[in-house]
Amino acid sequence: MKTYYVYIMTNKNNHVLYTGVTNNLERRVYEHKTKKNKHSFTSRYNLTKLVWYDHTNSIESAIEREKKIKGGSRQKKLNLIIDKNPSWKDLSDGWFSDN
Repeated sequence: MKTYYVYIMTNKNNHVLYTGVTNNLERRVYEHKTKKNKHSFTSRYNLTKLVWYDHTNSIESAIEREKKIKGGSRQKKLNLIIDKNPSWKDLSDGWFSDN
């Protein structure tokens, strides 16, 4: 059974939020941190901090959740983050040897 992740990335000052979906959270966060796509939104705004994620076994559910989060207000996104990660720490700290 596959696992799908919905996640939120931000920058060091927590100003810009990006919501995404993936089937490999560690790989995708690494791609954001290393700016694999130099012209992407996350590269332009230096979004290298994973501050929230959730998982499901259904890609349909993951995409639906991503759309709901993206379509919601900034405050709703902040509430999601604060509920699970009130200190806004990078949840991927320690995942990579160059981190």
